[in-house]
Amino acid sequence: MSETPEIPVESPDWRARARLYWALVRGDRPIGWLLLLWPTWWGLWLAADGVPPWWTLLVFSLGVWLTRSAGCVINDYADRWLDPQVERTKGRPLATGAVRGREALAVFAVLMLVAFALVLTMNRLTVLMSVVGVLLAASYPYLKRYTYLPQVYLGLAFGWGIPMAFAAIRGEVPPIAWMLYVANICWTTGYDTWYAMVDREDDLRAGSKSTAILFGDMDFVALGVLYALFFLGMGFVGHQADLGIAYWAGLGVALVLVAHQFVIARHRERAACFRAFLGNHWVGMVVFIGLAVALWMKG
Repeated sequence: MSETPEIPVESPDWRARARLYWALVRGDRPIGWLLLLWPTWWGLWLAADGVPPWWTLLVFSLGVWLTRSAGCVINDYADRWLDPQVERTKGRPLATGAVRGREALAVFAVLMLVAFALVLTMNRLTVLMSVVGVLLAASYPYLKRYTYLPQVYLGLAFGWGIPMAFAAIRGEVPPIAWMLYVANICWTTGYDTWYAMVDREDDLRAGSKSTAILFGDMDFVALGVLYALFFLGMGFVGHQADLGIAYWAGLGVALVLVAHQFVIARHRERAACFRAFLGNHWVGMVVFIGLAVALWMKG
């Protein structure tokens, strides 16, 4: 009797699965990581009066990537009811069903555990503050169901690295750190409103909430106020820290870049609003360059 031939069992395509997870954490879209990185670096450099200790810089930079990635995962998990209805997000792994909810939660847990392990190398105050950061990141995605201000809450979450940076380097969080934090909340609310304007029509149909919907036809006025408060706050920080001409030059360039955002998005077209949102990476970068050079010249 001849033996029954073995039927080969197809092994899963791990590379395809890895690509799905990479898309889930937005590894292919670094803009969110950069928008979170710049204010964290503002805080680190200002707290250290120059280049921060290398290990602290490494922990916070890696932590930014890990927490941003985890935030994207939990955001998609919370929005799996909404994303299939929105043109820009309907192709995301959770929205299409390519990644299951339990898989996403496992990825979120791993990312946050690694980030927390890094934070444990810092002082006690930083560790305690990191718990607040986790709560902010995990709860943010659910706010768009209940409030028109999720962009403000995103500012609270995205800027939390600022007071944590001062806690890690100085062992305390002085008033100037909170001023920088508040300025960053205004900036984040502004650029995430540009982002929300891209999805405004889809969100209205789906029943989601945002500042873009809240502001309505007054969106440009509201954005003008938010960016004005951002620059006012950053000016106060520069004055209190006695920063030099390089810092003010950086703010000047940032002001020109923000003005350009209003010009390109003046007709409120989706693609133009998205370009305005993306342009904020350069705003954060030039502010950081001005700050770093000013501290170097001062030191």
